[in-house]
Amino acid sequence: MFNTSHEVTTSNSRSAELEREKRLRMLSDADRDIIRLANDPLFPRWLEQIRAIGGCAHPIYLSGSTVTRDALTGELISSYSTAGEPGERLAVRCRNRRASVCEPCSYLHAGDTYQLIRAGLSGGKNVPGAVRNQPRLFVTLTAPSFGSVHRFLDGERCRPRRDGGECEHGRPVGCGLVHAENDTALGRPLCADCYDHVAHVLWHAHAGRLWDRFTTAVRRHLASAAGIPRSKLRDHLVVSFAKVAEYQKRAAIHFHGVVRLDGPAGPGDPSPDWATAQLLTDAVHTAAQSANVRVPGSDAYGTELLAFGTQLAVRPIWSFADDEGPTDDAVAAYVAKYVSKGTAETGAGLDYRVTSLDDIHAAVVTSHVGALMATCWRLGGLPELERLRLRSWAHTLGYRGHILTKSRRYSTTYTALREERAEYRRGDTDPTDSPAVVTDSNWRYVGSGYTAGAALVAAGIAEDHVMSRQLAREAIEDEGRGWEL
Repeated sequence: MFNTSHEVTTSNSRSAELEREKRLRMLSDADRDIIRLANDPLFPRWLEQIRAIGGCAHPIYLSGSTVTRDALTGELISSYSTAGEPGERLAVRCRNRRASVCEPCSYLHAGDTYQLIRAGLSGGKNVPGAVRNQPRLFVTLTAPSFGSVHRFLDGERCRPRRDGGECEHGRPVGCGLVHAENDTALGRPLCADCYDHVAHVLWHAHAGRLWDRFTTAVRRHLASAAGIPRSKLRDHLVVSFAKVAEYQKRAAIHFHGVVRLDGPAGPGDPSPDWATAQLLTDAVHTAAQSANVRVPGSDAYGTELLAFGTQLAVRPIWSFADDEGPTDDAVAAYVAKYVSKGTAETGAGLDYRVTSLDDIHAAVVTSHVGALMATCWRLGGLPELERLRLRSWAHTLGYRGHILTKSRRYSTTYTALREERAEYRRGDTDPTDSPAVVTDSNWRYVGSGYTAGAALVAAGIAEDHVMSRQLAREAIEDEGRGWEL
């Protein structure tokens, strides 16, 4: 009797286990992985790690330890090791600036960029507040024309031509359409065969050098106007820059930059009386017209003299909105907005490198962008252009510079902002900055990314962060409307 009952119980248990396995097999890989994570005793700690990095889409995992001791006595002050962490590793942010790659990290990067640019305009982050009294300009420098493209003119016709006409390839040289702002034709050449793809790619490849020539020319003009040698200009003033690169609809880079004049001691030190905003404006106009880079000649493309385009915007930056022109906050927000955009988001390339022409042909891009990428690949095979590494940068259409750059004395740095944020999270009791302590750290890279289920959980955490920010913005807006009433 007892044996029979025991056999029935065992049979029921096996049936239940088989039924459970059957139900699990019906679940997706991601669902099964979530169940595995939730059953792990260390799941709450893993969840805490992912929340701490804001649901980063592609975290990096480190394994190691940090030990802090008193420098004189050798007494242990604090220690941390990943030995007790899930998988014996710690998740840290990937810090990718592109929203298309990691939205949580791009949001953080955009915030740091805002603080970096704003500190150079209004002070803060160890930059004196007196910096807002210096001559400051917001400058936009564009690429030259490489051929006629379709454009948005807010209700006006694209390129009207009274006499019509066709190019040598039999295509219309004008366009009488009124394009909508989201028209997919915007930025594409009227005739792809007439468009100078070679000059476009070479301009991108030398845009960094062209910017350097521009800044040098600004300093040269200021020195000449003051009647002092160029080598002695730093004894009288310092010219500081910060710029962001942005792709236009035609897939050509243009630069938005802040230009500021300081005294020889740097930010907060008044510039000389003769170094006015008008003089700086004249210097920028002259430099933009004179800066150029000559590309060595080649039988494949001839000779190219690269310069900035004729479209130039120079506006003074004001501390408050009472004056005409952008304010400190508006400029900082504008730069931060574009620094997190990748080439794929702007439709001007890809966010990953290509390794062959087949990759370019398979890429989901416009025919115009595809032609520019193919031009990069073709020119990249020329020995005389090998130093430009055009094939390595075909996905960005030959542009290989940083999206945001600044002169050393403009303001703070990304590193300083990250360290400040880390110190804030640790609290004021952290002893590692004291000269009386010694810290030994031993860390190594052990992996990256998520499993299928973990990726879903992280995405949910990232969405919660987005919702929290949205609710906070709405609360501020509601408070503002209440004040107006």
